Amino acid sequence: MTTDSPPEPTRGPTPDRLHRAPTAFRRWRRTRPFWAAVWTGLGGFVIFFLPMAPLGKILQVGVGGIAGMAGGVLLMAMALLILLLPGQRHTAGVIAVIAGVASFPLSNLGGLFMGMFLSVLGGSMAFAWLPEKPVKRRRPGRITPSAEPPVPLGSGSA
Repeated sequence: MTTDSPPEPTRGPTPDRLHRAPTAFRRWRRTRPFWAAVWTGLGGFVIFFLPMAPLGKILQVGVGGIAGMAGGVLLMAMALLILLLPGQRHTAGVIAVIAGVASFPLSNLGGLFMGMFLSVLGGSMAFAWLPEKPVKRRRPGRITPSAEPPVPLGSGSA
């Protein structure tokens, strides 16, 4: 029988986990169109919150304010779709570009051009994004064409 007390559980994150967190986030971020989602979401945020004003102003804006809010919500939803389901990036990117361009006549000149520009930029980045191909590793012991010894000149028969 031992007289040692059982070790106390550690509370909170250990320093090792804190140092691994940025690396894990960086690895996760590189497997999806992260910046496309950020720009699309930011464009949707601008388009959504520009029509938000005191109630008296919203009643004067009317349908334009409602269309701006709907477009902003749609763009923020596409940003989440781009970020969480990178396989659907083409569809979400096209919808984001269309919603961004449609915000120009529907919502205060597309969030005073800034929301429209950001959503079109993010949607086009999402459409164009390609996942990184894994690096092919060479198997040890395998001879590659560059590793073959050179053939001396004049060794052939004439």
